[in-house]
Amino acid sequence: MLSLFKKEKEETNFNPLISELESTKNDLCAAYSNFENAIDPDLVDSCIYELQAIQLRYKFLLTKIREMDSTN
Repeated sequence: MLSLFKKEKEETNFNPLISELESTKNDLCAAYSNFENAIDPDLVDSCIYELQAIQLRYKFLLTKIREMDSTN
């Protein structure tokens, strides 16, 4: 019974991170699309910075999920 409760608690801890990871993945797809359609050099630079920021957020979330998974 206790292990079932612990597993449910672990899953609820993962859910927000997984949801945020999926949202970040969608943001990344949109940012790539914006980059591919950018023509103005300033807009291209802006898209590059946005892509880098989203990639860092994705990497951070993935690392947190892996850390939580390895501790459980």
